[in-house]
Amino acid sequence: MRNSGKPEFRWGEGLAVPHTPSIPRLPPRLNPQAVNWDAFDFKLLIVFDAIMRERHVTRAGERLGLSQSAVSHALQRLRRALGDELFVRGPEGMSPTPRALTLAEPVRRALAEIEGVLHQDQFDPASSTASFRLVVNNTAAVVLAAPIAAWIGRRAPALHLHMSPSGTVRVDDLLDRGDVDLAIVGSGRVEGERFGTTTLVRDGFAVVGRRGHPALDAPLTYERLAGLPHLVVSSTGDDVGFIDAILSRRGLSPRRIAMSAPFLSAAPILAASDMVAVLGERIARTLATVHPVACAPLPADPDLPVTRSVLVWARRVERHPGHAWLRRQIADCVRSLPGGR
Repeated sequence: MRNSGKPEFRWGEGLAVPHTPSIPRLPPRLNPQAVNWDAFDFKLLIVFDAIMRERHVTRAGERLGLSQSAVSHALQRLRRALGDELFVRGPEGMSPTPRALTLAEPVRRALAEIEGVLHQDQFDPASSTASFRLVVNNTAAVVLAAPIAAWIGRRAPALHLHMSPSGTVRVDDLLDRGDVDLAIVGSGRVEGERFGTTTLVRDGFAVVGRRGHPALDAPLTYERLAGLPHLVVSSTGDDVGFIDAILSRRGLSPRRIAMSAPFLSAAPILAASDMVAVLGERIARTLATVHPVACAPLPADPDLPVTRSVLVWARRVERHPGHAWLRRQIADCVRSLPGGR
């Protein structure tokens, strides 16, 4: 979370996990056993956390409101105090050493605990300029992002929400590092006792095609579905693998014509062709309200799945009042939508 100037809602690019190159041998002057904790400046840990998040001295300074030289000086002091290089400059920025990687999570957890204690009962949504970063799946991007942004905007007009597609990034790593505050993803995408979760929506699947498509004007069968040209809409290609299993059991296979990884391009493609796509039912209904496409339910089958989109966060920050407020607001917003959860 960051504090910043003016309200905004921004749809960003996916977040990438940086590469860590090989680490050179430490200079002999650094002695990790010689930390003087009585004289240690704990404010340096804030600088450490910023560099760990940004992997860049200048961006860390911008995050903290400090000059590049001030951050570099603080890093040198921290290196001397801890007896480790901590970060090594490389082609992709500042790469953490093994010691820095070991320190990263405990330092971040400690800073979050301190921030939560100091700001307890001090979060005022009406005036807060805090910044929250979220990654969201396709259901959240198409169905939930707009109502959530409007809901939060009415209650916290100066709050910043930065939403990025979850895609194929390691969401658990982003949450662990504090690069994002919340994630809305499919159930099972992020697991572990260090994460909290709550279910936002349950959803089935539907077939989507252009308005007036003859296949959608009559009751659909799997035999008829197998004969239609299919557009696969997925970041990974396996989101609708259950259709293959259902058709295979009947001795059928789909006619796959194209794959569209940019999810929001699906509706224009479908509207301009005879292709159909199997999408989440909530997504299908939403697309049909803003594009010249129509949707129809899939025929009944015991193997048809029900998906869940869940809100996920790192437990280390769940007591932070601003974080807790945002989680409640997102859950309340989703409950207020047609169909609720």
